[in-house]
Amino acid sequence: MSIESKQTVLVVDDEPLNIKVLSQALSPWYRVKAATNGQDALKIASSDDPPDLILLDVAMPGMSGYQVCDQLKSNHVTRNIPVIFITARNSNEDEAYGLELGAVDYITKPFSLPIVMARIRNQLLLKIKTDMLEQLVSIDSLTELANRRRFDEVLDQEWRRCVRNGTPLSIIMIDVDFFKLLNDSYGHAAGDVCLKQIAQTLKSTTRRSSDTVARYGGEEFCAILPGIAHKDALQLAENMRHNVEQQQIPHPKSPLGPAVSISLGVATATPDISTLPTGLLSQADEMLYQAKTSGRNQVKGVDLTQNGSA
Repeated sequence: MSIESKQTVLVVDDEPLNIKVLSQALSPWYRVKAATNGQDALKIASSDDPPDLILLDVAMPGMSGYQVCDQLKSNHVTRNIPVIFITARNSNEDEAYGLELGAVDYITKPFSLPIVMARIRNQLLLKIKTDMLEQLVSIDSLTELANRRRFDEVLDQEWRRCVRNGTPLSIIMIDVDFFKLLNDSYGHAAGDVCLKQIAQTLKSTTRRSSDTVARYGGEEFCAILPGIAHKDALQLAENMRHNVEQQQIPHPKSPLGPAVSISLGVATATPDISTLPTGLLSQADEMLYQAKTSGRNQVKGVDLTQNGSA
């Protein structure tokens, strides 16, 4: 297994010897991260490279493991990371409290290393299955793009990331021109084929792994482009428009010509803690409306980082 494909385990303990013992046992099979206090553990858990599992001591100075677990489960970014308590507190009350906080397991010291490894393996296998199911419910079944639910999640994540990094975020709203007319004229089967082909064209036009193209609803699509300047987002939108046009998807009854076309609205902003992503989304939607009312098959955009429009 390559280092890139290994799951990550975060060991949280204020005793370096305990971290060393667990790290040595885990490192042949997993990526291992370590923290000696609760604050560092929370930072790692909410980072851009979060762990797949957290091994958490209870008795730590400053912030107890119980408090760490409570904060993890209260944060929508980290609440799905499984937590296993490994602690010297062995009363039934302590174990019940830890499980009530949301931990998936509670292991008392001194522990048997083979049993700990088996429990870790079981929880990580379960997480793989859970992640696969989560991915399935995040995909639009027709186009195989991210669905609206996943779009909302990614937009929230990228917005917060751009707030932290002070980088711009662009959104492209995309609508298929006269799609209802195509559906009404040639049937929903032809409409489905059209949407699939457009979806794959839009996805293949984006080159960066950080870009997300989603089916927003019906014949609307949306792209999230973190860390990209407005002029580059406009160029990408124009590439999308051109590439869809080049597909020559038949639409004989379109007032624009014999092939399917798309209209696009682009909005770019530099997120900050006082603003919400819904505002940027509304601006992109307004630009899409302008593209449609100006004749369709074109791109309109607004650069909110410069307080101007294009």
